Amino acid sequence: MKKLYEKNEVLFAVCWIIVYCLLTIPIRGNLGDGSGLMTIALLAIAIGITAFVKKYHLEEKYGLKGWPEDTKKYLFFIPMWILSTGNLWGGVGIAYSGMNQVYAVASMLLIGYVEELIFRGFLFKALIPKDGLKAAIIISSVTFGIGHIVNLFAGQASVEAVATVFFAIAWGFIFTYVFYKSGSLFPGILAHGLVDAFSKFSVDSGSHVVTIMTWVYIAATILTAIGYGLYLAKLPDVKSKEI
Repeated sequence: MKKLYEKNEVLFAVCWIIVYCLLTIPIRGNLGDGSGLMTIALLAIAIGITAFVKKYHLEEKYGLKGWPEDTKKYLFFIPMWILSTGNLWGGVGIAYSGMNQVYAVASMLLIGYVEELIFRGFLFKALIPKDGLKAAIIISSVTFGIGHIVNLFAGQASVEAVATVFFAIAWGFIFTYVFYKSGSLFPGILAHGLVDAFSKFSVDSGSHVVTIMTWVYIAATILTAIGYGLYLAKLPDVKSKEI
């Protein structure tokens, strides 16, 4: 992996995306998010990418050195925290029973970590020197959103799954810009993990209220992403990080 990384970082990132999809899609489609096997697969991926980053001392490059310094400066995190509760806006419920719910929540938190490091870390950072900052933000965000089409192939052909494709692109812009401007991947990892984890405490799609709130969530996410883009573009870059 080190030779591939040194030769072509974009291809390195794409390879991790492929590995991630190949390991999780079959499990998700056949067993669901509440499977312990899903949690194990995600944990294995998380350990693999973390081991690579630590072995070659890439923590600073990929924003894993720690939480942003002087967090008071980062009030723009607030809209992201509010949006992270969006899956609860239509009501609260339990997706699975017993340990299956525990596995599902653990898997969602791991997805937040894995996807942020792959899409915001590996892919985004690899695209900057190749295509420029603006293109890197767009490509990594859209790729992240389009990648959520796999939910449809994983047996989750619901209103929520279809909606995820749309607002995931907007989330991609939010996570990417927050990473770029704060110099840390941890705020995005936390917010991403909460978004996914809360989806396992949301009311099942089907009712009129839930459908309405799903589209309210989509609209709010898209509008926030636009606002983030316009506002964060004006903020000074983090000089202490290689972003």
